[in-house]
Amino acid sequence: MYANKRILVVDDDEEIRDLLDEYLTRAGYSVILASEGEEMKRRLLEAEPDLILLDVMMPGDDGFTLCQYVRKSSNVPIIMLTAVSDETDQIVGLEIGADDYVAKPFSPRQLTARIKAMLRRTQTMDAINEKPKPKFIQFAQWKLHVQSHTLTNLENNEEFELSGKDFTLLNLFLENPNQILDRDSISQVIKGRNALPTERGLDVQLSRLRQQLGDSGKKPKLIKTMRGDGYILSADVIYED
Repeated sequence: MYANKRILVVDDDEEIRDLLDEYLTRAGYSVILASEGEEMKRRLLEAEPDLILLDVMMPGDDGFTLCQYVRKSSNVPIIMLTAVSDETDQIVGLEIGADDYVAKPFSPRQLTARIKAMLRRTQTMDAINEKPKPKFIQFAQWKLHVQSHTLTNLENNEEFELSGKDFTLLNLFLENPNQILDRDSISQVIKGRNALPTERGLDVQLSRLRQQLGDSGKKPKLIKTMRGDGYILSADVIYED
């Protein structure tokens, strides 16, 4: 299913690069290696990978800077490799566009499971994107331009573009208006797996989407938290061709 998928490994630690090269190659992936940011950029010019494993702490441009660089032109899945005890690294990575993180030291089997989950999510989203969609979706005071991922505030006519992850999350709520979505259901769409008990990534992403929708007060009115159950988009949805 994932044979010949290209994985770009970006890490300044030669031992880790060699380990991942050997393990992922045996798992059937095509592995591309880079030791720092400039080499990563050259590899990206040669061919876009299907997934990037990106270390946070590197000389020169760090993983955060490189993640932002990639996100300017691509939605390729990015898994950050972070220090085991540094939750700040994990939260920052998710906020700037990383899709997941794995803490060091990690087991190759754990990492491979995360890679498979991320590729599965990507394939699912690609299949969904191939289905016919309305041109616009209207809810509350907002109008979403589906093709451009642009949101327009109908009250003041201001508009802005959503990131790929924020569009996916909002679209999930729009496909299930006035229905409770639990954390596992959301995580399966966003990450291709169930939510982890202590995971903060979903909270960060939900908070960012609420802020963009002007719904970030103590008691959000649009995307409501149903304690112990999940979240619900409390709005009627209108599809326009």
